[in-house]
Amino acid sequence: MVLRGSLLALAAVVGLTAFEATPVAAKEATKTVSVLSRTWEIKQVSDTPVIYRATRDNNNLNPFGPPPRLRTLQAIAAIQAATGCKPIVSSMYQNISGQFFSQVSCN
Repeated sequence: MVLRGSLLALAAVVGLTAFEATPVAAKEATKTVSVLSRTWEIKQVSDTPVIYRATRDNNNLNPFGPPPRLRTLQAIAAIQAATGCKPIVSSMYQNISGQFFSQVSCN
């Protein structure tokens, strides 16, 4: 009984602290660019090191859309078009949702 009561108290404290958390506002707005007839959204997700996220709009899986293209090359071109900086390809990775993350070099 004592263990159950302490777990309920702990759950209540954790629940109350979750409501006090404030979301962090993005410093930059999301930029939308078009690469090879595809729409990409580019957003900065980290300041140090500077990392951008590239997300492709899948056009609601429209079967009559433009022909398929290699996404990695599109992501590189989209990040470069949106930021004006060259993506560091060796730092680029893709998550399971198809979003690309990459550091950039503005030299």
